[in-house]
Amino acid sequence: QVQLVESGGGLVQAGGSLRLSCSASGRTALSYIMGWFRQAPGKEREFVGCISRSGGRTEYTHSVNGRFTISRDNTKNTVYLQMNSLKPEDTAIYYCAADSGFCSSTNYRPDLYDYWGQGTQVTVSS
Repeated sequence: QVQLVESGGGLVQAGGSLRLSCSASGRTALSYIMGWFRQAPGKEREFVGCISRSGGRTEYTHSVNGRFTISRDNTKNTVYLQMNSLKPEDTAIYYCAADSGFCSSTNYRPDLYDYWGQGTQVTVSS
């Protein structure tokens, strides 16, 4: 079992930045790739990106590429989502998730991920 807890969400103006954190406990986070997803009201949960076990590989959905950066500190069992140049359309609940597979462009489906956090709200005002 892996427990995931997100933090760092909040209200920010368009163009601003936020850094989300996801702390993992339980089975070692090194066993999993980590993904970030988001879900806006009335919409399906959307893949934001993922990071490999070592942190050497990342993948992002097109809409955040160049603005968002995923990193991880395995000594702290923590994954980060740095979000820059935020837009109102980035408003959503953001979730981190753990998967025993591989971080690749095909690993975007929520049902592939084994463990989920409770989510943290990000609101971007225009």
